[in-house]
Amino acid sequence: MGGSKKRKRKEEQRGSKGTAHSENPPDFALLASLYPSFHPFVQFSPPHARPTIDWTDFNAMRELTRVLLHHRHSLTWWIPDGHLCPTVPNRCNYIHWLQRLLSSDIIPRIISSDARVKGFDIGTGASCIYPLLGASLHGWSFVGSDVTDVAIEWAERNVNSNPHISQLIEIRKVQDNESAPCVEIEGSMNGDQITLSKNTDTEIAPLPLDLLACENKNYHGPPILVGVVRDDEKFDFCMCNPPFFESLDEAGLNPRTSCGGTSHEMVCPGGEKAFITRIIEDSTQLKQHFRWFTSMVGKKSNLKYLVSKLWEVGVSVVKTTEFVQGRTFRWGIAWSFLPPVQKSSISLANKKNTSFTLEVQ
Repeated sequence: MGGSKKRKRKEEQRGSKGTAHSENPPDFALLASLYPSFHPFVQFSPPHARPTIDWTDFNAMRELTRVLLHHRHSLTWWIPDGHLCPTVPNRCNYIHWLQRLLSSDIIPRIISSDARVKGFDIGTGASCIYPLLGASLHGWSFVGSDVTDVAIEWAERNVNSNPHISQLIEIRKVQDNESAPCVEIEGSMNGDQITLSKNTDTEIAPLPLDLLACENKNYHGPPILVGVVRDDEKFDFCMCNPPFFESLDEAGLNPRTSCGGTSHEMVCPGGEKAFITRIIEDSTQLKQHFRWFTSMVGKKSNLKYLVSKLWEVGVSVVKTTEFVQGRTFRWGIAWSFLPPVQKSSISLANKKNTSFTLEVQ
């Protein structure tokens, strides 16, 4: 009985992905025939084996991203050497999760009188991948922010290379303020494990955590939302692919892939935990400017701290999800300060009386 329920739940989660990339993995042989520039990177294996590429070759990864964006999304795209090369399927998963959040009736749409959904991409990068996908897939408008001149230049190039959606995307330079206040975070030394549901409809209830202090890590970098979002602006959501790592050495630990990435894209003091903590702190000052605040999370171990931090600052709802593409696992976290309009839910308690609220759709 329990096994059948688990299988059903997994099937529902797989079905909820619903992206072209999850349902139809890239056909490298077809892409190589359609795009001669991609052909040299494709490794044709013995009969009955699927062609592949060298995932540790940055140039192969970049060319795959270029042809996928053109073939499936009619987008013209490029990035300079050394910059973070996004994987299209993973980025599409984030966009589709956002679409489901926005189309749900959990949080009312009272942010904008304009019928068009408006998003804010924190650290859009040279690739500008999220605004390009969001605009082409759903017609969303975007502000994409970044700090470096190179990222701004190439993001604008990618926007201008797609005139059919260029009017939907604004690229905004963030002024690097070295005197920005530090955000201190405390790591958790608690050995207890809490399993967060992979379902995108998971609403996380407040957790009675006992976070023990260890080494403090601070974020002290450029402004993220406060000081970048203008007083008269309102958005349906913000999104972020944060710098996951605390050092470039840590960033280079995965020998199976080569996605590139500059220090600004990959690293910040305190890693993603400190960066997302700053987003949370900023969100407390911008409660009425956003319907949803969201971020990708690279380490599942950070979710417990971040969820606890969110309830500490008084959010009204927290949602989490898991993004799975091949061997890559990422997590999404979303929160809002606006009052939810629907509270049809059931509560499940574990042996330690830690409650989880699962919303019924």
